[in-house]
Amino acid sequence: MIPLNSTSFLLGLRCFSKRISNDSSRRHLSGSVKLCAGQLMRWCSRTSNTTKEHDNSSLVLKHLMAKIKSTGPISVAEYMREVLTNPVTGYYYHRDALGPQGDFITSPEISQIFGELLGIWCVSEWMAAGKPKAFHLVELGPGRGTLASDVLRVFNQLGSVLRACEISVHLVEVSPKLSETQARLLIEGENCLMHDPTAAVYKTGVTKTGLPISWYKDLQDVPNGFAFYLAHEFFDVLPIHKFQKTKQGWREILIDIDPQTPEKLRFVLAPSATFASKTLIQRDDERDHVEICAEAGVIIHRLAGRITEDGGAALIADYGHNGTKTDTFRGFRGHQLHDVLTAPGTADLTADVDFRYLRQMTRGKVSTLGPISQREFLKNMGIDVRLQVLMKNTSDPTAHRNLIEAYDMIMNPEKMGNRFKFFALLPQSRVISQEAKLEKRNSTASPIAGFSELQL
Repeated sequence: MIPLNSTSFLLGLRCFSKRISNDSSRRHLSGSVKLCAGQLMRWCSRTSNTTKEHDNSSLVLKHLMAKIKSTGPISVAEYMREVLTNPVTGYYYHRDALGPQGDFITSPEISQIFGELLGIWCVSEWMAAGKPKAFHLVELGPGRGTLASDVLRVFNQLGSVLRACEISVHLVEVSPKLSETQARLLIEGENCLMHDPTAAVYKTGVTKTGLPISWYKDLQDVPNGFAFYLAHEFFDVLPIHKFQKTKQGWREILIDIDPQTPEKLRFVLAPSATFASKTLIQRDDERDHVEICAEAGVIIHRLAGRITEDGGAALIADYGHNGTKTDTFRGFRGHQLHDVLTAPGTADLTADVDFRYLRQMTRGKVSTLGPISQREFLKNMGIDVRLQVLMKNTSDPTAHRNLIEAYDMIMNPEKMGNRFKFFALLPQSRVISQEAKLEKRNSTASPIAGFSELQL
């Protein structure tokens, strides 16, 4: 058990780090793949079936043009929804876009330490909550399942701490392609897997560490209960509405067919106020260009409600801002910036997360922490301690170099270290107890892992 004062809490993190597997060869950076400046944390290598992509792009473009001709210009949110998650032609439905040969790479794919520390964060908050007899691990948008795999490995190797706790795993994933990839990584053999594509729980099985695991397409279908919700690079791909301030007031930016080039799309301003521009924009917003993700607001509101009613916490890691940025909508293809309106369906579409908006959408039901930089969060979680453990337990120079390169990628302020942010939702009682601790040194409240500066 980790004692509850700050000094011994960090010692507890050291202990956890030493008890986790010392295998540092499971995943590493390829020496031939380096980060290119200005690529917004995307790598610069690519191999793809260009003919197949061209055919898919043509189908998506024809579909979008038919829709626009039928109903008029569409919102950016509708465009993103069709391009990314259309069941027939959607970008995420039929490809694995992660990795050096895809369109982007994420921190869990770069370094195993990232996921391990998030696993420790869950254990830390479980202990701070009084060690409930059961909890759900819920991940929104699990990618290849790498983060979940690293977290579950931590749970398994801290079995002496969690032995009396009943844990279940719940993955919210809309992509059939990615859910297959996740199942191959997390489950021991297809014979353990049950499929029912029409059901709310469309896939179930048992993880390699013996935990029940289920897949869903919507957070609403995940069963209630004390839970830890992880969302890593999930909110940045949710559909956004874009608005421009004009002399006539706020006008929504829409997407239309370019009359000069009928096979191309263009941005246009709505001639009058739309329902979105009337209902989504905050009156006190002083920016002249705003991006709002209403879907993210709905999800955050649901998470806040679940945490208030059932307990638990949510940890969100994404690139974003605190209500200060304006035009961040962009595309990535082959780790290169890509015009968002060109060849739709062949590139990832993304926009920075507005954490101020997420905070507002909790409606005060929970306390929020952050956003703080990924570098600060991982430092507080003891990433340097964990790196030292892995370095100490291997004498292979190549392994050392790989560990250091991965650490530099996720921690360097010029790379992912400052670009990505961490943001948490916690029960109000959890933060109140932490504030009381600061006022009374003898309080038994434990520090909030990752968001507290822990020093020996």
